[in-house]
Amino acid sequence: MSGVIMVDYGSNWREHRRFALMTLRNFGLGKNSMEDRIHEEIKYLVSTLEESVGKTLSPRVMFHNAASNIICQVLFARRYEYDDVLIKQIVQCFTENTKMANGPWAMLYDSFPIIRNLPLPFQKAFQNMETCRNITIDLINEHKTTRVPGEPRDFIDCYLDELEKRGNDRSSFSDDQLIMYSLDLYVAGTDTTSNTLLTGFLYLMNYPHIQEKCQQEIDQVLQGKDRASFEDRHKMPYTQAVIHEIQRIANTVPLSVFHCTNRDTELMGYSIPKGTAIIENLTSVLNEEGQWKFPHEFNPENFLDVKGEFVKPEAFMPFSAGPRTCLGEGLARMELFLMMVTLLHKFKFIWPEDAGQPDFTPVFGITMNPKPYDMKVQLRMPQ
Repeated sequence: MSGVIMVDYGSNWREHRRFALMTLRNFGLGKNSMEDRIHEEIKYLVSTLEESVGKTLSPRVMFHNAASNIICQVLFARRYEYDDVLIKQIVQCFTENTKMANGPWAMLYDSFPIIRNLPLPFQKAFQNMETCRNITIDLINEHKTTRVPGEPRDFIDCYLDELEKRGNDRSSFSDDQLIMYSLDLYVAGTDTTSNTLLTGFLYLMNYPHIQEKCQQEIDQVLQGKDRASFEDRHKMPYTQAVIHEIQRIANTVPLSVFHCTNRDTELMGYSIPKGTAIIENLTSVLNEEGQWKFPHEFNPENFLDVKGEFVKPEAFMPFSAGPRTCLGEGLARMELFLMMVTLLHKFKFIWPEDAGQPDFTPVFGITMNPKPYDMKVQLRMPQ
């Protein structure tokens, strides 16, 4: 049993990727309907921040919940309040597992099979996955009793329609695959976006001149408008450059998803047999000398030409490349732009005076995320 993330270039993987691309496109990824869903969630972000004006808050849970709710709407056609017990449980399970996956216990588990049945800390990861699996099974069973065939509300309904259409000839489609697929898409749609937002506001607070320049551009473009549109990005070259630079510096998934050779090949004198798992190092391209003006520092000039227009270098590939490019790239790009533009339009974000020097060193896991930090929020009057 494997979801969309596992290394598998066989017919099962191709079938499921094709199905996912078609289904996600039908549910509005890259369209106005998805913009509306994101803006609905942004209202809750804004409300949370308004309640914290003049105070200090930790943004980690807030951003995780916002990203979680957007992908939950696509998968399950529902959102959860930020203090909902269920969503807290899910976010905690995945947060613990992404940290554990690249930690010492994971290495010991891989290196010494004899210890795998011992009651050691890595068993917590399996308990967490079982918890999330059971929650997903409950959601799928609920959909089975409430769905109207041919009138899908979300990804799960579409998958159940596909199962029904295939009858006994389901090929690779099954209830078990639906469970794994839903979990894969949930993780991919939550952790990466929330960690990129966390990285973004950490840097913007500590580079206030960059934050202010973004706000000036946003004010000018949104003058007289109720809200930002994804199309507005074409009128915001500097803000676009800042968001892309945040993605580059965040390097949220440094090893991406694994690829696999589909034929015997040779690279730089090395023979690589067919079926070899390939782990790409995205850090090498996102910080490569000669590809970036400032490869080792946070600087939006990496994405601006001499005229101040936005440009995207070929080495910018945070969503990977090839047939395993991130399924949710369109959704992630829209989320990051609409969230950051809306929040920067309404608020000023300040590094707390008593917080000491910022620590930009990331915490390693399956995804990289910044160390926990606090922020201060002020309402601003757009000029």
